[in-house]
Amino acid sequence: MAVQVSYDQDCKMTITGVACDCGCEHRAVDKDIYIGKGLLPRIPEYIRRRGLGTHCVLVADDNTYRVAGAQVEAALTGDGFEVTPCVIHREKEMLPDDLSCGEVLLSITRDTQFLIAVGSGTVTDTTRINAERTGLPFVSVGTAPSMDGYASAVAPLLHRGLKIQRPAVCPEIIVCDLDVLATAPLSMIASGVGDVLGKYIAKADWQLGQIINGEPCCPVCVEMVTNAVNALVDNVDEIAAKTEKGMRILIEALLLAGVTIMIIDNTRAVASIEHNIAQYWEMILVQRGLQPPMHGASVGVSTLLVWPMFERFAREDLTRLDLEAIRARRMPREKRERWMVHAYGEEGGRAIMRENPGDFLTWEEQERRIRTAQQRFDEIRAVIGAMPPLEKIRQVMRTLQAEMTPEEEHIPQDLLRCSLHCGKDYRTRYTLFKLLDERGLLEEYLADYPYPFA
Repeated sequence: MAVQVSYDQDCKMTITGVACDCGCEHRAVDKDIYIGKGLLPRIPEYIRRRGLGTHCVLVADDNTYRVAGAQVEAALTGDGFEVTPCVIHREKEMLPDDLSCGEVLLSITRDTQFLIAVGSGTVTDTTRINAERTGLPFVSVGTAPSMDGYASAVAPLLHRGLKIQRPAVCPEIIVCDLDVLATAPLSMIASGVGDVLGKYIAKADWQLGQIINGEPCCPVCVEMVTNAVNALVDNVDEIAAKTEKGMRILIEALLLAGVTIMIIDNTRAVASIEHNIAQYWEMILVQRGLQPPMHGASVGVSTLLVWPMFERFAREDLTRLDLEAIRARRMPREKRERWMVHAYGEEGGRAIMRENPGDFLTWEEQERRIRTAQQRFDEIRAVIGAMPPLEKIRQVMRTLQAEMTPEEEHIPQDLLRCSLHCGKDYRTRYTLFKLLDERGLLEEYLADYPYPFA
């Protein structure tokens, strides 16, 4: 049965056709997701229906409180709820860092029964990790279709300047008012589109992991993400015009990406090397005291950045590989540890290595992967061949006036070069970049980078 999305009279989303026997452990999607117009006044009704209680902390920043937070607070207090506002004030953009997480935590009292996040990525993730740590349910009210994290169960955070991923919880209720989403500036909408376009890379890398390492790959999650991103590409003019149809297609794509995380309890279907590179930019820029670009915008740029490497690899001749030469050039463990500390810093590099011990391959395992790629190269080519033409993706981003180059994102050249080399090391998750590195091709591919960006 194909995955289908429908809505009832209350604008509540229903997703059917998600059962399969792929080998991934599946969880039921039991959250309440509402997409429609004029939904903010109905939030008290949605919360009472879910039985979350009447005492809450409302988390927002200056912008999101003005856009929707004040209206949500008024609706709740007018319906008898006790609301403690936690509006986070920053001179620059709010970050999901130690300080923001602490401000939310200190707003929670013994009377707090649930949390409500009014915002997009940073506000939602800051609230999400506090919900996880306190055991409280939370509600997410989206203010911009700028990222795919509303339905996620993972919190990307900044801890001592290092970008970390922490298991957290999904919102019990997600409310996306299309009228509110349409007020977001085009740059935030372009950011959301960039985040979705990266799913083409994530999907291909996941399928490569299945081919090379026998990794379970859920066809339902692949279908959900593929259908969502294809619908977005086919309706980019509606999205750029911020029509009701366009906003619904974009937020559905972002939410369905998050739903795959709910189903398989990881981000494999939605994040891979394109996210690793974007997250590296963010953490290093923050460490340098600079404001990072929007997450989705960085994902969109890094998607354009790595796409030509897939196309080039599809034309590769793996019979030319010299296994003895590859073995002789293998980086010893001690040198790789020094490289990780150089790329990510002492604390960050050590933490990443602790969390990803599987990245220290034996030669026997590396050789197995090389030979598997040689034997199954036609399947690898088919995965890459299923990706749409890169020019089509570029045109989508042009339509949205999106940033398309590292220069437009103010990524310094030294940071760009390092990110292309160390993005593969951020997690054990298999990617084309790992495949290239294990076959002794990555340095060759990066020697004449950067390729033309746009």
